[in-house]
Amino acid sequence: MRVLLAPDSFKGSTTAAAAAAALARGWLAERPADQMTCLPLADGGEGTLDVLAAAVPGTRWHRALVTGPGDAPVDCAWLELPGAAAAVELARASGLPLLARPDPMRAHTIGLGQVIGRALDRGAATIAIGLGGSASTDGGTGALAALGARFLDAAGSELPPGGGALAALAAVDLTGLRPPPASGVTCLADVTAPLLGPLGAAAVYAPQKGARRPQVARLEAGLARLAELLGGDPGAAGAGAAGGAGYGLAAGWGAVLAPGAPELAWLAGLDRAVAAADLVVTGEGRFDPTSLTGKATGTVIAAAAAAGVPVALVAGQLSGAPPDVAAVVTLAGLAGGPGAALADPERWLERAGHALARGPAAGTRPDMA
Repeated sequence: MRVLLAPDSFKGSTTAAAAAAALARGWLAERPADQMTCLPLADGGEGTLDVLAAAVPGTRWHRALVTGPGDAPVDCAWLELPGAAAAVELARASGLPLLARPDPMRAHTIGLGQVIGRALDRGAATIAIGLGGSASTDGGTGALAALGARFLDAAGSELPPGGGALAALAAVDLTGLRPPPASGVTCLADVTAPLLGPLGAAAVYAPQKGARRPQVARLEAGLARLAELLGGDPGAAGAGAAGGAGYGLAAGWGAVLAPGAPELAWLAGLDRAVAAADLVVTGEGRFDPTSLTGKATGTVIAAAAAAGVPVALVAGQLSGAPPDVAAVVTLAGLAGGPGAALADPERWLERAGHALARGPAAGTRPDMA
């Protein structure tokens, strides 16, 4: 049997590559004669640069010390690609796992702007920005401020960083903003969410970053105020990605929003790999309805369905009804709770591989949870 393992990262616990390797170990312990292919994926969030580095020949890694989402310094890697191109990953500079504890009102994207600046300093003529895994809901204002923009209150003073301050925004000054590279900027969005409203950056994603209901309302008001002053299209698909950083970079810096998962899947050769498989296994740390709206796991499920290949899902946790797949296994179910699963994710991913090999491959129901 030919099995394709194409997971996303399990956010904050293990990489996509490590997840695929653990699933393979578990599967092969049950069925050692099967052929396993590991194709770790990303959608603009964690692991985006790893996918690009594996898919694009001639890449070169660089490092930059930047200001993390809670002001602590962060050693952030970015990628130089052939043709005077660069790729940066918001999660590496401004991601939620970089905080000791969530800080939804004050967390910011300053580090993202700083690493973009380093890529410009090295002569990047085009930049791809992976959006996803952010700690903040600041509309990308931190990144733009690091590139020279100013966000002012009614007294003309610069606002403190973080989405919680944006409700007091009175003026935006872009005169000192560093120009984008000559060949443009592409933001690889991991979701299709708009900036505002019940499906937007604050309402859907701020609670995942620790925001309570009154804080969500204030963050929404701040993003709405930013949209009034910055213009652009807050309703565009992906504008709400990374706490609205997609919107801010598009409206303030001319970036083009593009769905990250299909682009990265194409670079990695997902369609070819699916066509050669008898079963596809995908997964991520938390599967919920947003997983089917532009994220890597949903992209894999759609590709398998289009090719008529059965697909199994492994998730750290599952929220809501699972999609129509051959099998679903959760690490929290196997481990007896999310805490135990997070403490040793690769152990439970290996167990998930065991369970799946006893299920779809053998025609019996796996240990599902």
